[in-house]
Amino acid sequence: MPNSQIRIYTQKEQGEEWLRRYRGYLPVFACVLGFTETGLIPGISAAGRTPEDRKYTACADAEFLYYGAEHKPQYPLPPLAAGASPVLISRAVFESLKIPVHLFNAGLPQAPAVPVIDLGGTPAKCLSGGNAMEITTVHYLLEQGLLWGERLAANIQQRYLIIGECVVGGTTTALAILTGLGIEAAGKVNSSHPVCNHAQKWALVQAGLEKMTRSREQGEINFQFPIQNPKSKIPNSVDPLKLVAAVGDPMQVVVAGMAIAASRNCGVLLAGGTQMLAVYALMSAIAQAYALSWQPEEVVVGTTRWVAEDPTGATVDLALSIGKDSSTQITETPPLLATALNFTDSRYPQLRAYEQGFVKEGMGAGAACIAAHLSQDWQQHQLLTAIEAQLERLSLVNYQ
Repeated sequence: MPNSQIRIYTQKEQGEEWLRRYRGYLPVFACVLGFTETGLIPGISAAGRTPEDRKYTACADAEFLYYGAEHKPQYPLPPLAAGASPVLISRAVFESLKIPVHLFNAGLPQAPAVPVIDLGGTPAKCLSGGNAMEITTVHYLLEQGLLWGERLAANIQQRYLIIGECVVGGTTTALAILTGLGIEAAGKVNSSHPVCNHAQKWALVQAGLEKMTRSREQGEINFQFPIQNPKSKIPNSVDPLKLVAAVGDPMQVVVAGMAIAASRNCGVLLAGGTQMLAVYALMSAIAQAYALSWQPEEVVVGTTRWVAEDPTGATVDLALSIGKDSSTQITETPPLLATALNFTDSRYPQLRAYEQGFVKEGMGAGAACIAAHLSQDWQQHQLLTAIEAQLERLSLVNYQ
């Protein structure tokens, strides 16, 4: 029987089968860090109180995930308008269960102060310009993702790979990718705000996609295909890698490549909500366009119930929209899972803020909890105890 702490919202039979297959096994965690200047726009994200804070969110989260509360960080966790970083949740689980962690730099403005695998990417410019990254960089990052997905999966026996992310502003680039792939996503995505800033996101996405289309019509961008000639079935012959180059971020294409390659040999849990639904759609589009083999039945998306049941978004409807419209040629609809973790009874207001819609998810938090439920049958009280202990340790260090 499925663990009562794991909820399945879409593709129920496939989700249950995936959970049965990997029950009792511990995962390996890969976290891909990236950056988009979209995240610096005032009000676009609550993952850092100011644009200056948000420049360093990914570095701070990576440092805390790797070293924990007692380490004196080069990049302290940024102050938030409300709540606490979701990395506290991830760290609580990975530390308690001794889950291996691999950190990847897909394109940050500065190097993190942790052991990290540098993929040679670059930060993305704001998506509203329609020219976020060089196409050569996107192709290279896909190749790196495919390479590392194969490497990680080769070392996992009877286990699965969790792939998480940290990209401030990433739900907006996710909206751009989904929309560019022909999926109706406007008004359905999530954010770190208690009430999603849909109008702001949509205005940026429209601007970026319009500029992308204009550049394409004017023949300003010459796209080459070093992997192989695409046999694209994507509407209007939109190449998915061109789309990422125009309005995406460096994390998306890396995770898509990792998951495509890893799915051939092990289970894959894409850790996140809106951003990983976009990655799932991108995976399917890339596999179609470049004739890459992957195993959709091995891939699920896992998040928190704060995302899955966000009343200011429509996450479940968004998941169902992927693969529904035959014109997109994205035929797979992802199983959407979520942890039932609840902070209503927490002693800490920073955690109770999640119940008011702040933060919601990040750094693989939801998938970490799913892993704890799945491998150790952790219940609500065990998760809450471990997470509160992380917050206590962090508060003690900051107080000293």
